[in-house]
Amino acid sequence: MLVAGIGNIFLGDDGFGVETARRLREETMPPGVEVQDTGVRGVHLAYQLLDGYAGLVLVDAVPGDDPPGTLRVIEPGPDPAGGPVAVVDGHRMTPDAVLGLLDTLAEGTGEAGPRRVLVVGCVPETVEEGMGLSRSVAAAVPEAVLLVRELVDDLVAELLPHPEAGAAAGGPS
Repeated sequence: MLVAGIGNIFLGDDGFGVETARRLREETMPPGVEVQDTGVRGVHLAYQLLDGYAGLVLVDAVPGDDPPGTLRVIEPGPDPAGGPVAVVDGHRMTPDAVLGLLDTLAEGTGEAGPRRVLVVGCVPETVEEGMGLSRSVAAAVPEAVLLVRELVDDLVAELLPHPEAGAAAGGPS
């Protein structure tokens, strides 16, 4: 399972995912869970997701009409047009762009992406040039860490094999 903080630290609150991932790396995560700061390397992330991750939690700033600092959990569904859409701009790889590229790569390679994908998003105050999070978004980071931990625990229970089940079935744990 992978938790990936995405965003650009040079664009104010767009660095929310990166900061949340940094804080999550200080936490003890369940076995089988990897936390990474992906930053603006969305193309790399899409390729990495073909490596057999059961679940993915993306953490990023997401637009919205709610007040800045508001957290949301989004479970992306299939593209309503019915097919993969890959718009590749290496500097603007939003969660939907990463997932669209992943769909395109999976279709072309026959590999499969994660079975469950969740996005923990935070409404930004500003994504103008400049370093550092606004007060409202910085205040949301500790809450986001707790939320991601809760989601990861649920996904681990749902998606990752339990050691006793693997041993009983003779499969990997």
